Amino acid sequence: MSGGTAQRTDRLESWERVSAAPLTVLSVVFLAVYAIPILNPDLSPGWRAACVATTIVVWLLFWADIIVRLWLATDRRRFLREHLFDLVVLTLPMLRPLRAVRLVMVVLTINRRTESWARGRLAAYVAATTALLVLVSALAVLDAERLAPDATITSFDDALWWSTVTITTVGYGDYYPVTATGRFVALGLMIGGIGLIGFVTGSLATWIVERVSAAADRPAAATSDDVAALRAEIAALRRRLDPDPAEQTAT
Repeated sequence: MSGGTAQRTDRLESWERVSAAPLTVLSVVFLAVYAIPILNPDLSPGWRAACVATTIVVWLLFWADIIVRLWLATDRRRFLREHLFDLVVLTLPMLRPLRAVRLVMVVLTINRRTESWARGRLAAYVAATTALLVLVSALAVLDAERLAPDATITSFDDALWWSTVTITTVGYGDYYPVTATGRFVALGLMIGGIGLIGFVTGSLATWIVERVSAAADRPAAATSDDVAALRAEIAALRRRLDPDPAEQTAT
């Protein structure tokens, strides 16, 4: 690796470390200004305009982050391939559910930069991601369905219940989206639910295999030590029973 490439790699890693916390704060702000007009349909025009303006500012800051990381990347084609979802979401600002899903994507991206996770922290991360996905999907589907003809999801309680049963793949069918945008949200939520279930199942299976392997290795190690000790005792016994021939001659 040349000096210039190494320097750009170091600068990229430094930027990601420095920007991780501000991006998280911006994501929370983004979710708040996205949720307030949805949860309060009677919000005054002034506050609604402020929420829209804040959304635009945060959106531009997200763009600035990905442009900086692209500029610092040593392999820009690879960077574009690895962050294709980011680019698709950023280039489709008219799809309001995707703007909310941006928060989930940012959280996942930030946490993927961590090289290792403790078991407890990983469990907390999965729980937080699941709760966040449920909340964001509930807000998005309510925004899309509330004023639609023949809508079944018309309140946040309904939306939260629908989001919970959908991500768990239960799907009672008492609430369901009737608009194209609402069905798009449902599709993303179902895929996310299946992915989270697979992730948790895989992590649990890995943990069980590790515990079983560790338990199987411990007896093997103990048996090896016992065999070595037994060999040493046998060698000492042989030396006692078979004295040195030189000592026998001297006797």
